[in-house]
Amino acid sequence: MEELVTQIVVGELGIICMPGCEEFVEKVEFYLKDWNHCPKGHVLNAVISRFQSGEAKALIKETLRGKDIYIITDCFNYSVTYKMYNMDVPMSPDDHFQDLKRIISAMAGKAKRITVIMPMLYEGRQHRRSSRESLDCALALQDLVNLGVSNIITCDAHDDRVQNAIPLAGFDNIHPNYQMMKAITKAVPDIQIDDKHLAIISPDEGGVSRCLYYSAVLGVNVGMFYKRRNYSIIVNGRNPIEAHEYLGNSVEGKDIIVVDDMISSGDSMLDIFKNLKARGAKRIFCFVSFGLFTNGLDAFDQCYRDGLMNGVFTTNLIYRTPELRSREWYHEVDMSKYIAYIIEELNHDKSISSLIDPFDKIKTLLAHFRDEK
Repeated sequence: MEELVTQIVVGELGIICMPGCEEFVEKVEFYLKDWNHCPKGHVLNAVISRFQSGEAKALIKETLRGKDIYIITDCFNYSVTYKMYNMDVPMSPDDHFQDLKRIISAMAGKAKRITVIMPMLYEGRQHRRSSRESLDCALALQDLVNLGVSNIITCDAHDDRVQNAIPLAGFDNIHPNYQMMKAITKAVPDIQIDDKHLAIISPDEGGVSRCLYYSAVLGVNVGMFYKRRNYSIIVNGRNPIEAHEYLGNSVEGKDIIVVDDMISSGDSMLDIFKNLKARGAKRIFCFVSFGLFTNGLDAFDQCYRDGLMNGVFTTNLIYRTPELRSREWYHEVDMSKYIAYIIEELNHDKSISSLIDPFDKIKTLLAHFRDEK
């Protein structure tokens, strides 16, 4: 990183931490301060204040004229609350996104460049129109660009084709592939990464591309499940799944890694664990970028006790409850250094292509892992 410091930068680096991201931003700052020899740090003093009615305003308490600004936000952190009519109200994704727009509008066009780092894309699952319904994700991206945002960085977007809504703005979709493999080689040192002992499984047809990447770099086979849904009814905002149909080679006696972008309620993932175990899978692990666990952890606890699942790996890019982080089956994948690298490269106007595609890094990691055995 020494050579980067001597290069011309886009502008003086400035980071704005949105509510709920304090722990993650502190980790990112640790690396940036070290690389840039900047003991003062880069985080700007920005606050969101609210009236008792629930209305809010943003205030930035220091200059940002000519700065290269990076706003880090977690639109899914429901641990952040505010007072409204003397009630504690948890912030919804809509609240977080509105606060993000408030912060951008408070800059009044004085920043040299604005980049939004939104790991889990706001309304990312409402990315396309299948009937007469809203296109929330596309509208949100257009809102940000219209407010002056130059670049949007997200992680494992549900469908990154939504970037077509903002064709003249930067949109980078990163993946935690290297960090996931690094985490599992540390947590499961006896795992054998070859086609004879390991298989990668996609929980649905939409996630096959993620699994094909792992398949190519690891040299293992891919299987997938097809979700047979009942399209005649809607339950909790979606068509319920009637059954999971497996397509692929035998998994008997193999360790399995199920790869997906998120765990929401977890019902679908739990059903897949049971299905794989019934087919003779040895150990079952799960790689997901975002663990929401909207129905709680009890079902996963029971699944672990029953031996149907051996570990769940998620990133620290969104809020994780203390209860989740204390679970024996849970493994947290730290992405702070990766985000710090991206910020540092962009601030020096350098390409991040090598960071987005870590194929060579994973190959090197696996070579070291096999040599140590």
